[in-house]
Amino acid sequence: MLLAVLLPGAPASAALPDKLAHVGNARQLIVVSGNSWKSTYGTVRAYQRGSDGKWRLHFTAMKARIGYGGWVWGAQRVQDTGTTPAGTYRITEAFGVRADPGTTLPYRKVDKNDYWTGDNRDAKTYNMFQPYASAKRTWRVGQAERLASYPTQYAHAAVINFNRPSGVSWSAARGQYVASKPADTRRGSAIFLHASGKGSTAGCVSVSRTDMVRLLKWLKPAKKPRIVMAPSTALTRA
Repeated sequence: MLLAVLLPGAPASAALPDKLAHVGNARQLIVVSGNSWKSTYGTVRAYQRGSDGKWRLHFTAMKARIGYGGWVWGAQRVQDTGTTPAGTYRITEAFGVRADPGTTLPYRKVDKNDYWTGDNRDAKTYNMFQPYASAKRTWRVGQAERLASYPTQYAHAAVINFNRPSGVSWSAARGQYVASKPADTRRGSAIFLHASGKGSTAGCVSVSRTDMVRLLKWLKPAKKPRIVMAPSTALTRA
């Protein structure tokens, strides 16, 4: 059972997105708010900008869990602190142990070979998907998430573009993806919007699996979706 309660968050008014600082060209927004910097509960609201330029609330508020360490600004986040990085980020792709529920985001159905790496001794592979643990890899399996090991939480997930690398290419010699511009290995990896487990997360945002499927079906890459995450008192700075 999802252990969550609906706490006070940002107002549900469709005017809220107009007050946010880093919306950019997004026409879809997922806004995650919490009651305080220490709270591990949150509320998710989804907004869409219409052809008339106005934002409208698309779904009723959704109950959510965040990191067991509460919130911290993304630039100050430290790996393994269980904090959810406050800020505004793009939503780039999706994956899941279960089949694609009908999203138009790039979606990967993961299997027992798939990992998400977070080895802070190996910057060039840090915070990225790997399709298998190659014998010639440079990252440590013990410092990576085997995605299929979390069939409840990763039934469906969307990737939040926090601390992601760029210039990613395939290294045939090593059998792994590598980045020419690595992520910061001090700040943490694998920050997702995913289905809820039994309690708080290790830094991700989680909602019920039903709500996760609703969000994935709604998200459209052409609408440049972003996620805004912060305690309600700090949302306008996120």
